[in-house]
Amino acid sequence: MLLLQPYKAKQFFFVLIKLSIVGAAFYFVYRKLTNNSALKFSDFSDFVLKKDIFSLKTIIFLAFLSTLNWFFEILKWKILINPIKTTKLKAATEQILGSLTASLFTPNRIGEYGAKALYFVQENRKKAVLINVIGNLLQMAVTVCFGCLGLLFFIKIYQPNIEYQKFHLFLIIALAVIILIGLAIAKSSFAIKWFSFIKIRAFLKSYPKNRLALGMLLSFLRYAIFSFQFFFLLQLLNIQLRYFEAMVIISTLYFLASVIPSIFIFDVVVKGGVAIYLFTFAKVDSLAILSIVTLMWILNFVFPSIVGSYFILKFQPKTNPIAS
Repeated sequence: MLLLQPYKAKQFFFVLIKLSIVGAAFYFVYRKLTNNSALKFSDFSDFVLKKDIFSLKTIIFLAFLSTLNWFFEILKWKILINPIKTTKLKAATEQILGSLTASLFTPNRIGEYGAKALYFVQENRKKAVLINVIGNLLQMAVTVCFGCLGLLFFIKIYQPNIEYQKFHLFLIIALAVIILIGLAIAKSSFAIKWFSFIKIRAFLKSYPKNRLALGMLLSFLRYAIFSFQFFFLLQLLNIQLRYFEAMVIISTLYFLASVIPSIFIFDVVVKGGVAIYLFTFAKVDSLAILSIVTLMWILNFVFPSIVGSYFILKFQPKTNPIAS
């Protein structure tokens, strides 16, 4: 009996950690919805109810778009991770949604990397972290490409007051820093606790390029879906913007919000502030925009994280590879 005590204590401690993660996620969601200085939950709910936009058909369509958004993310992860561990769609779903819940309250979703790594045996965890970085970079690449186009059109159409000399200087400095860092990493043999850049280069060179192409395609499809969902909510609230006009602002919004570091739970606040500024040029009411940003956050992160909490509670660490 004495030999079993340490095992039982370890199991109890692990269950406590899982409950703490789920509890923290729900608490932060509750706090964000009820203590948002930019938008009171009562104002948000009153505005949405007065607009009477949520018919059964509308709810089903919005839920479908959110489901499709995360389905493509799950499929992308499955495709990217398969070279190191054959993973079925069910296992990929658990990994994606479970890590979403675990990262909900961590700075810049950093918790996602550790959470996903725990689904793999020790020898594959470093590679899983690298593949997660690749997946996020692919999504960021799509956001930046469309965001830069959107920003150019936004400046041309709305002509915001920008000190172009300082703006160009900032871009040149930022680009120079990125190039220097890239060159330093490419030629460096530097190693940190977990990673050697030589091994990272070797891994990236050997990684199947067709999977990167598929990952990029799925990232684009995700971008098209959640940006259209934003546009659809604009139409529901009777905001008369044509698709191109709306997409110029939406793509600029996601680009600017993505480059502003934030704790993920406050992502709705960051996007809300940027969205108000951008949509002001199109003379759109700030309450409507804050409500749409909040709805997007609830649909695409709060609801999936609730499902993810179930996967966290049922997660069991294994020394052997997880059966897919």
